[in-house]
Amino acid sequence: MANEVMLDRTFAACAHPLRRQIIERLASREMTVGEATGDFGVSKPTISKHLRVLEEAGAIVRVIDGRTHRLRLQEHALEEASAWMHDQRAVWERKFAVVEQYLAEQAGRKSP
Repeated sequence: MANEVMLDRTFAACAHPLRRQIIERLASREMTVGEATGDFGVSKPTISKHLRVLEEAGAIVRVIDGRTHRLRLQEHALEEASAWMHDQRAVWERKFAVVEQYLAEQAGRKSP
């Protein structure tokens, strides 16, 4: 159950384009909040809400140094979601292979 909750939080964190942009920016290096979000053109409370979603999902870590808030991508933060998607892809590829085989057999039966 706990894994499902974290998986839900991870997908929710990635569901919004601003949060995805923050994740993409932080992939290259640690940044201040201003560096990571300064040009989004949204209010500070809105940025705070997006950052909170990312933090609750475990995608980012905030380090406070005096008045400076630095953000960094949490190592391995999205691995569980990636593993889940990989598993789902494998399931669907097997199902499609069965359907493809069935269709090929049906086509072979109809040929004179």
